[in-house]
Amino acid sequence: MALSRLRNHPVISRAPSLLRARLLSSTSTSRSLSRNSRLQNSILDDGGTLLRPKKISAFGGAHDQSKLKLLSGIRCYSSAEPPAHTVIEMPALSPTMSQGNIAKWKKKEGDKIEVGDIICEIETDKATLEFECLEEGFLAKILVPDGSKDVPVGQPIAITVEELDDIKNIPDSVLGGAEVKETQPAQSDVKTEDTVKESSSVKIDASELPPHVFVEMPALSPTMDQGNIAKWRKKEGDKIEVGDIICEIETDKATLEFECLEEGYLAKILAPEGSKDVLVGQPIAITVEDAADIEMVKSSVSGNLAAKEAKPAQHATHDDKVKVQRSSFARISPSAKLLIAEHGLDASSIMASGQRGTLLKSDVLTAIKSGTGAAKSSSSERKTPSPTQPQTHTSLSLSSEIQQSNSYEDLPNSQIRKVIAKRLLESKQNTPHLYLSSDVILDPLLSFRKELKEKFGVKVSVNDIVIKTVAIALKTVPKANAFWDDKKGEIVLCDSVDISIAVATEKGLMTPIVRNADHKSISSISLEIKELAEKARAGKLTPNEFQGGTFSISNLGMFPVDQFCAIINPPQSGILAVGRGNRIVEAVFDEDGIEKPAIVTKMNVTLSADHRVFDGEVAGAFLGALKSNFSDIRRLLI
Repeated sequence: MALSRLRNHPVISRAPSLLRARLLSSTSTSRSLSRNSRLQNSILDDGGTLLRPKKISAFGGAHDQSKLKLLSGIRCYSSAEPPAHTVIEMPALSPTMSQGNIAKWKKKEGDKIEVGDIICEIETDKATLEFECLEEGFLAKILVPDGSKDVPVGQPIAITVEELDDIKNIPDSVLGGAEVKETQPAQSDVKTEDTVKESSSVKIDASELPPHVFVEMPALSPTMDQGNIAKWRKKEGDKIEVGDIICEIETDKATLEFECLEEGYLAKILAPEGSKDVLVGQPIAITVEDAADIEMVKSSVSGNLAAKEAKPAQHATHDDKVKVQRSSFARISPSAKLLIAEHGLDASSIMASGQRGTLLKSDVLTAIKSGTGAAKSSSSERKTPSPTQPQTHTSLSLSSEIQQSNSYEDLPNSQIRKVIAKRLLESKQNTPHLYLSSDVILDPLLSFRKELKEKFGVKVSVNDIVIKTVAIALKTVPKANAFWDDKKGEIVLCDSVDISIAVATEKGLMTPIVRNADHKSISSISLEIKELAEKARAGKLTPNEFQGGTFSISNLGMFPVDQFCAIINPPQSGILAVGRGNRIVEAVFDEDGIEKPAIVTKMNVTLSADHRVFDGEVAGAFLGALKSNFSDIRRLLI
């Protein structure tokens, strides 16, 4: 092939064809407005040099730019043909990158390349990068066209020359295989596009559409693999300006606004409002640059939708037939077994609807009501009602049983609740929980809170003061402010004290974070908590406001809950469950040392700790420090 002949050319030497790349926030056709991946913390170039880019923001309107210098070309010199030229190869832009996609060529064959010009956009396994040239010349030939997928690192993607006249002097021996390579990726591109569009329930032939951009479901958090379309802010046909919010997306953490970083028109919404479990990377909309192209996109997509809707109906009919034919079951519930015995039914004639082929009571009742349950033919006598027993009684009892079996309602879970359920189960299964409980005297805290309000006009809640006392206790016992590193198998101490506060919302439990709580005053903590709680209930928390944290507090003191045990929120190693305060009578010693009864207010706190991090000594020291802080709250906070 041409590439192998090029590598075997008599005079070939590596030259530093320096290129640099910077992070993009969008890609086109293969480029997606929704790509928001992060670059790795370190990137190796072909020469083995370690390059450390700046941190890239996970999502937002503005993005920091990371520039990388890469050795990715082979420069060829010869006194004969071909003329001096440079072969640009697919670079390794991250330590894990083994292949990349050519999202878009910014330069065409024959174009002049100046220093700093962007020649193409490359989509890696981490981000989409602009490929910036640091040497001038002319783009002689593109070896890997737009939309090419899975191009191995090191494979030539283009050829450049220093003089314009040299383009026509490059022989066919170098360019001969270019046309073949050009057609194959195009076919694979169409195939990949079709596959992607299939996943969005709409098969779209991109070749029939005008210039457009597929907007994909973005990954808005490190753990997100799917999301829900909560609301579309823009309608089909609306003009989109840079920075406009086009929709609201419900992730596994919160509901976030999806901001557009390119202008255009919203031609077609592929995932309508309310769509659930849309996979990351699945197209959710199509935008165009020209308003005149909107109707063409709508008509093309609508035609595909109409053709698509007929097929599921046929499959549904087929599924119904299979469902009717299926009568075997693997298990039977006790109540269903009792009903079958009472009415002498043949269990094999009743269709099972439970999980793993379980025959349920409701299945038997449905069979009795519809008359599909066949009588059991066996030597055992079938129970028959006595002649004196009225038939209406049997009918009435069956009706009441059927009505009772249907008296429930399925409530669809939000994405947040699904993730909470999964994480809590993982925490209980994988984290060895250690529980320690203690009562703290609340009277000094209550009198201090009252004094703040009367003398200084500062209104703070009991929870605000609890956050401060817990933060100081963690600072006093630094071994409690740590987490377990599964990969290293060791304890990692945290530098800052960041307290996660459990806030109940309609969509599930959220944990906004008060960062550096040990350095903040009670009044500033109070203001921050009110703001974070309001944003959590409105679903407006940003990832930075709920991701992270070194310790959690769950306070149910506003409810009639005296004591409870909370579940640890990994990767944290501890959570404090706070109950309500109760006034009790107990023996105390007065100034003269005489014991007498007195009314005191006590509050129970229960520590749930990761036993890999907290042993008994550390957990006891933490609760001791916390109890001491509550007893001497005035000295601690003034």
